Amino acid sequence: MHTLAPVAVSSDPVPPTARTNTPSVLFVDQSGQLGGAEFSLMPLAATWGASREVLLLSDGPFRTRLESLGVPVSLACEASVSGIRKDTLRLNWLGALPGIVRQVRAIARHAESFDILFLNTQKALVLGALGKPLHRKRIVWYLHDVMSSEHFGPLQRLVVRWLTRYAVDHVIANSRASADSLVTLAHCATEDVPVVHNGIDLEAFSRADAPDMGALRRQFGLPENVYLAGLFGRLAPWKGQHIALEALARMPDLHLVLVGSAMFGEEAYEKALHEQAARLGVQDRLIFAGFRDDMPAWMQAVDVILHTSTEPEPFGRVIVEGMAAGRPVIASAAGGVTEIVNHGRNGWLVQPGNPAALVDAIETVRRAPAMASALVREARAEVAKRFSVDVYLERMKALLARAGNGGKADKSA
Repeated sequence: MHTLAPVAVSSDPVPPTARTNTPSVLFVDQSGQLGGAEFSLMPLAATWGASREVLLLSDGPFRTRLESLGVPVSLACEASVSGIRKDTLRLNWLGALPGIVRQVRAIARHAESFDILFLNTQKALVLGALGKPLHRKRIVWYLHDVMSSEHFGPLQRLVVRWLTRYAVDHVIANSRASADSLVTLAHCATEDVPVVHNGIDLEAFSRADAPDMGALRRQFGLPENVYLAGLFGRLAPWKGQHIALEALARMPDLHLVLVGSAMFGEEAYEKALHEQAARLGVQDRLIFAGFRDDMPAWMQAVDVILHTSTEPEPFGRVIVEGMAAGRPVIASAAGGVTEIVNHGRNGWLVQPGNPAALVDAIETVRRAPAMASALVREARAEVAKRFSVDVYLERMKALLARAGNGGKADKSA
């Protein structure tokens, strides 16, 4: 793996390296669904200044969204490979071996027409890097995960370590937490894994608050005159929605809306949440809203935004979105979250997996509206300075241009 020189943010929105000798890029993503990795890829693929294409390994709304932005999209779907989950790997990859071989070859064929192979997800990493002897293109991996035993099994981490050492040319991480986990796993140098945080469309999330909160809530079928907490993101055990339900049971005047749906075979967890709500007797104060496309408006319809992950979060995109939307954010203090939230300054941090701590935090923010407003003001300023889509694109495009130049720093940047 080669080192990419650090990127300094300049006042020029388009770095010189992105204007000259821009390499062509094949972006590869394993999912057709819309998750954090996919949302981060969209603006990069849409604004890339040279030949580019997105190759998806499964179909879904992500393809439609990319095409609406004018991005060329191809599919290389294999149902047997899509069915392999990180938490159930074991031996089920053996039955998928023919499909794996076909996808490796498909990615290699597509890569022949491009300078760089940009692998945006874990499965894309494995399938794209295994085909390097066939395509011989420079590989850039955008790491969106904390490579720890809490998230991945021994075999998966072994494969990632091997591929990082022998097949991947450059790694870019979405947070320092993700980067440090790979440094520990692959024994590479810290400077070999630069960090580019996800970028948020600040304008989309920071539009003026609705003048009539009641009307906004009625539009979404939400209770109007209650203190409403919102938890946004896919329904998954490590995302900790069950912790929020425990807190809800301890606060009889709190209402909660869960915006998101189960993905990647986690429907059993969604069913368990419904059963937990019935057991705790909170069904009348809990709303399962499912996946929603108009996330900024939903965020502005709540009083406080919760993040309840029980394991270290690789980044915490939804936290930045909540900050941009102008709502106080209470988040689990682990992983990349601590790179975003400064406790008591732009948000509120709590111990992961602790319902009592979550209750205390909600009550603290609720009873101190002046403090909550101060958190919101500082949070919005922080998003504009560090987490805007413009900052993200500037840094990412500069690093990719340097990767296309053999990893050498461009003195004009």
